[in-house]
Amino acid sequence: MNVLLEQTLLYDFYGELLTEHQKEIYEQFVLEDLSLGEIAEEAGISRQGVHDLIKRCNKTLEGYEAKLHLVQRFRSIREKVHRIDVLLEQEETLQKTPVIQEVRRIADEIIEEL
Repeated sequence: MNVLLEQTLLYDFYGELLTEHQKEIYEQFVLEDLSLGEIAEEAGISRQGVHDLIKRCNKTLEGYEAKLHLVQRFRSIREKVHRIDVLLEQEETLQKTPVIQEVRRIADEIIEEL
């Protein structure tokens, strides 16, 4: 999987468990796509310091995922709902029953809640 997408998902699920300083630096690197040099200049620390902090954040976030598996569960649920959508699309070509429409509505709600 794309490294940036993985970092973003981990941050979405576990970012609040980082310190404010870690969140600020990590957001600038991952979400705002700033370079190490830009972040270092703004934060008043070295590029190496920014690099080390981001690396520690990644390890911390990956450690949370290894214990809690929230991102893994999210992906699993999203994939199952996608499979439901595919099956419903196949059935809808034959008939549009209220049951199929209700199942699609519920599947859409699940995706929105994720």
